[in-house]
Amino acid sequence: MRDFWKRFSRNKGAVIGLVILFAVIAVALAAPFLYPDSPWRMVQRPFLAPMTVEGFWFGTDTLGRDIGAGLAHGARVSLLVGIVSTAVALLVGVTLGALAGYYGGLLDDALMRFTEFFQTIPNFALAIVLVAIFQPSLTSIVLAIAIVSWPPVARLVRGEFLSLRSREFVQASVVIGQSNLRIILTQILPNAMSSVIVMASLMVATAILLESSLSFLGLGDPNQMSWGYMIGAARTVLRQAWWMSFFPGIAILLTVLALNLVGEGLNDALNPRLARKGR
Repeated sequence: MRDFWKRFSRNKGAVIGLVILFAVIAVALAAPFLYPDSPWRMVQRPFLAPMTVEGFWFGTDTLGRDIGAGLAHGARVSLLVGIVSTAVALLVGVTLGALAGYYGGLLDDALMRFTEFFQTIPNFALAIVLVAIFQPSLTSIVLAIAIVSWPPVARLVRGEFLSLRSREFVQASVVIGQSNLRIILTQILPNAMSSVIVMASLMVATAILLESSLSFLGLGDPNQMSWGYMIGAARTVLRQAWWMSFFPGIAILLTVLALNLVGEGLNDALNPRLARKGR
């Protein structure tokens, strides 16, 4: 663990990204205490500029709702969607990729054709269609993002399994009579997890962007405040109230940037040889 942190901390950008990410998580967790009232509640006059009234440092929107409350509660929604959808995508992608890479043959061909079917459709377009069919809600958004996110995971895991299944330690496990399931779970999968972990950090960032885009188009959960919804609600008053879209946009930018920096640091820490070759 100490060696991992030492390699990770060499990447200064990754450390900065980790600090930003922890700050976003802290705001999301503290949202009910920082802003106990609903972010939908009208608390001041509309179009209140930032830092003109004490307690409303980010101003208010067209209906007099506190932008700060929206940012804090929106962080919870964005992180929840990003983490849960990524977890579901990993569960599906790792399972199918492991089966295809380990067994090969007809099963591999069938699973890869199934994977390629999803990759022929643009991710954002498919997510829009799925959310529209199942009605906008947090559950439908999470499922839609998971459905469009798992194919790259399956292909990555399949490639790792194809390269690892012929290694000596796997052949030794076969010789001593270990079951296929045990070999997959205890021998091959742990050695393939470093690439999956790096990819997962980037998938969370992509999921946050997808959720924000869906909410911007009006396909977000109507009962949940999100950063994408805040930007979408502000698009008609960009000149009169710049802060309504500026602060949620900065929140999305910092969160996605932090996740990408952390992903780069994880890659350096988990794959030090590849990192040195890249430099």
